[in-house]
Amino acid sequence: MGGRRSLLIAVLTLCVATSGAFALTREQTVAVQSTIGVTADGVMGPQTKAAIKRFQRRNGLVVDGVVGPQTLAAMGISTSTAKAAKNTTLTDTPPGTPSARLQSIARCESGGDPTAVSPDGQYRGKYQFSRATWKALGGTGDPAKASEAEQDRMAALLLEKQGPGAWPNC
Repeated sequence: MGGRRSLLIAVLTLCVATSGAFALTREQTVAVQSTIGVTADGVMGPQTKAAIKRFQRRNGLVVDGVVGPQTLAAMGISTSTAKAAKNTTLTDTPPGTPSARLQSIARCESGGDPTAVSPDGQYRGKYQFSRATWKALGGTGDPAKASEAEQDRMAALLLEKQGPGAWPNC
């Protein structure tokens, strides 16, 4: 009887220790991949795991490559969203809504303010574009005076071209 009791305690301890982790659906994996700037194919392969570890390291999290509640929160993805039913897809996001990664970048860069201008005037808008970057992406005029939707579109384009490293401080 003592052996069974020890086994039960070990199993319960393991359940409690891992209760924060859960499996992601393919769609949720795509959302995570989009957030960390890797090819969003829905497969939790070595590139994705390495990018998750880099994200965790940059954000002061436990570097284990596991997408648990703390990592999801740091990515701006709610735990309830990640635990949602498998029929939830990325198409449930309204068209034109920036990804969780872009929302996180905007919060970090400007507090999400599309009219923000850095103290020296060099960086402008929600994503703190330089005028040169804005122009290289095809933008015209002052990024801080462009519509929020246009800034979101340009930031998505920049993220696609350069990855999250385009915003080294965030």
